[in-house]
Amino acid sequence: MIKVGLVSLGCAKNRVDGEMMLAMFPHDRFSLTNNPAEADLIIVNTCGFIEDAKKESIDTIFEMAQYPAKLVIVGCLAERYYEELQGELPEADLIVPIRDYQGLAAYLRELTGEEGILPLNPLRRVLSTAPYSAFLRISEGCDNFCSFCAIPHIRGRFHSRPFDEIIEEAKLLKEQGVKEISIISQDTTVYGKDFPGRKPDIVDLLKAIEEIGFFSIRLLYLYPSEISDDLIDLIASSKSIAHYFDIPVQCASDHLLKAMRRHADAKETRKLFEKIKKRCPDAVLRTTLIAGFPGENEEDQIETLDFLKEVKFDHLGCFVYSREEGTASYDYPDQVAEEIKEQRRDEIMRLQQTIAFSQAKKQVGKVYEGLVVGKNKRSGKYLFRCAWNAPDDIDGAIEFSSPRPLEEGDIVSVRITASFAYDLEGELAE
Repeated sequence: MIKVGLVSLGCAKNRVDGEMMLAMFPHDRFSLTNNPAEADLIIVNTCGFIEDAKKESIDTIFEMAQYPAKLVIVGCLAERYYEELQGELPEADLIVPIRDYQGLAAYLRELTGEEGILPLNPLRRVLSTAPYSAFLRISEGCDNFCSFCAIPHIRGRFHSRPFDEIIEEAKLLKEQGVKEISIISQDTTVYGKDFPGRKPDIVDLLKAIEEIGFFSIRLLYLYPSEISDDLIDLIASSKSIAHYFDIPVQCASDHLLKAMRRHADAKETRKLFEKIKKRCPDAVLRTTLIAGFPGENEEDQIETLDFLKEVKFDHLGCFVYSREEGTASYDYPDQVAEEIKEQRRDEIMRLQQTIAFSQAKKQVGKVYEGLVVGKNKRSGKYLFRCAWNAPDDIDGAIEFSSPRPLEEGDIVSVRITASFAYDLEGELAE
């Protein structure tokens, strides 16, 4: 029996691709392994979004090349640098860019001599998450063409998955025991914009998914200028859609936002968060920023810091600007020195630590319903996920004590009793 190993890097969208790849190998003829030393075939599902991700992908490829298994390279790095990798990676037995995924099964059959390998199918996945949790991808590609972002060049133009196919997949996940799903795409808010009459849209899709009966539905990657009042109101009124808004804003300087080719200015973005807080008072807010974009100066930094003090995000990530080939900002003048980028990122994160601690203190005394997602062996306390923290390990953690034994995937209520810089602590509320 051929043993297959897969290393999947990068975002949750890439993870879904990897889960589909694992399902290409029927259990009667193949077995899956996490030990590369015993694998006959290793697939590295790469990320090629920014420089650090590219380096991690290359390092992983070389690490896997040390083993005797056949080595297959797929994913964003393979798509973005296919020609270069063909000539520079003799260690790889096969390199398949995203554009050729429809032929992946045939390429793997030829490489292995095994005819039983199945084609990629979005309705056929081997979940790499916990059995009670899954990501649900609703579209592919992006039409925003932000000047710093290579995604449209890697994943192509935006296109929505068929509505009925998404609902069928969601029902399959529910039947498998999945209790929480995180809805993902490059641009979640504009689902359906490429359908006739722009219908069904993201609100229609969410209403249909609600009816399936998941305990929790969470939206990730909401583009700020595309968030409608209907979407905010649906989230605010829903018992199963997490009151959680993951909205990357990048910065709060108008001239930088224009250079980034973002579709809203700082004033419009402020109004959006005011609206969300008014219509959904218990909203959890998360964002992502870029430090050191070309042309950024100290005044821009101050504007962004003031914006953070005003909005008070519960969760925030900040990346230093990565100069990526093929993007518009690669050729921008006034590139910022690496040392200054890092200083500005650190300044943002120091402020956010203070804000996050203040926001976390507000959670003390609240009771959240959520999922048991593990146990801290050192403290003996359980780990908890609820509307406050997403399942992608970016937000803070919640630990809680329980007088009775619990299992992963149990739905429980937890009273928050203490807060820290980013994390919370609680006790079972019975």
